[in-house]
Amino acid sequence: MRAKDAAETAILPLVYSCSGCSSAAQLANHVALQLDRRGVAEMSCIAGIGGDVPYLLKIAKSGRRIIALDGCALACARNCLSRHDITPDSYHQLQEYGVKKRLHEDFDPVQAETVIARVVADLKPQLTVVTNLSIKGTKGTEKIAMCITSLTESNILPDNF
Repeated sequence: MRAKDAAETAILPLVYSCSGCSSAAQLANHVALQLDRRGVAEMSCIAGIGGDVPYLLKIAKSGRRIIALDGCALACARNCLSRHDITPDSYHQLQEYGVKKRLHEDFDPVQAETVIARVVADLKPQLTVVTNLSIKGTKGTEKIAMCITSLTESNILPDNF
């Protein structure tokens, strides 16, 4: 990762998701991947948190905002984080959004887009805080503006954000 990319990523929240074998778990993982690919959040490894990997724990405890996504009421992602006294700033249990847990089936891609929209809408107030953030010097402000522009251009945030 280039230094410029790393600086822009550092202001994004971290996202952790369940990625078990059910359709709900895979939908949660898909949502996390899409948040990462669309530049809304940086996905990190929940297995590394559960496995006590020092480098990944350091990232999780770095003070960045945390989004946790669980496919069902077992709450595996949230429980992995809580083992290390990490509480997500934004928590989404997809069962609460009508996502059904099914074994040996794929998730519904249309439902996935609906869930992505809900998670992004929940993050919008947190992203607004970023626009009011003042960083010493114009380069930091430009990086924030580029991040907001990127989110708007990718249709994650509305043009009038």
